[in-house]
Amino acid sequence: MVTLAEVAKHAGVSASTVSYVLSGKRTISGVTKQRVERSVQELGYHPNAGARALASSRSNIIALMMPLRTDMYVPVMMEIAVGVATHAREHGFDVLMLTGEEGPEAVRRVVGSGLADAIILMDVELDDARLPLLKESGRPAVLIGLPAQTAGFTCVDLDFAEAGALCAEHLGQLGHRQIAVIGEAPAVYERRTGFAERTLVGLRARAHTLGLSVLHRPCEGSYAALAGALGQIFAERPDITGFVVQNEQALEPLLGLLRQNRRAVPEDISVVALCPEQVALQGSVRLTSVTIPAREMARRAVERLVAKINGADGDEVVLLPPELVVRASSGQAPAGN
Repeated sequence: MVTLAEVAKHAGVSASTVSYVLSGKRTISGVTKQRVERSVQELGYHPNAGARALASSRSNIIALMMPLRTDMYVPVMMEIAVGVATHAREHGFDVLMLTGEEGPEAVRRVVGSGLADAIILMDVELDDARLPLLKESGRPAVLIGLPAQTAGFTCVDLDFAEAGALCAEHLGQLGHRQIAVIGEAPAVYERRTGFAERTLVGLRARAHTLGLSVLHRPCEGSYAALAGALGQIFAERPDITGFVVQNEQALEPLLGLLRQNRRAVPEDISVVALCPEQVALQGSVRLTSVTIPAREMARRAVERLVAKINGADGDEVVLLPPELVVRASSGQAPAGN
């Protein structure tokens, strides 16, 4: 393993100069800094994490609280997690993942242990029980998601309310008057998870403005659950011609069931999804969709967290503007509807 002394000898400077360049605690001339950084890179030097923590009173670790629930689409969660880990490393931080459904207890453990310099929270609920403890701790934190009250927190999220509105507007412009929303699993709404609630609020508001009728049905996403939900939807509203789906697991079963019912997409039924781009492109029909920008949300969250760790003041809400991409699954409403 390469030592700090070896880096100093290679760069032709003192060990203390190398330490100052790495820690940023003193101003070093540009030429000297470049020599040290070149030696660090050429020798493959990695500062000892324990020594670095003792010297700086930091662990250089970010805790990522990401409950992995059976009612959530795990690939999206993991894509965000990978994005957080990747961008954290670019800033010299490692990531400690907490995947249990522990709620406030997990916040207590992280804060009490001193293992992490800062925290990123995911799966944010409108009335999230973790937030009072997080605010009391004074630990730098960023939420990927929006609670009902954002004062005192820095939040990064897709503008899900506008995403829902775009879906309703797209179908309305195509002449669809009766819309069904295939939502997340019932437990997601029971927890009042922010992204699902906000999507529905935005969609309903825009649909009301456009004079569209909306029927919302939460769904587990399995083939059997979706078959039951679809049967109920058409029994209640046989004139429905447009579907908005905010449940990645339900997309392919929905397309299959529509084919079985001899309802062609998009000639008879239009489908619009809120999902990752790869999901929209890999199905049996290329889906019109609003993309979930997982990596971009992760990048923005890490950047704001690092700024807070380094002393930046103030909190903010960053909402990424949604974009609806039209593909093969949406078209003009059938004549007579």
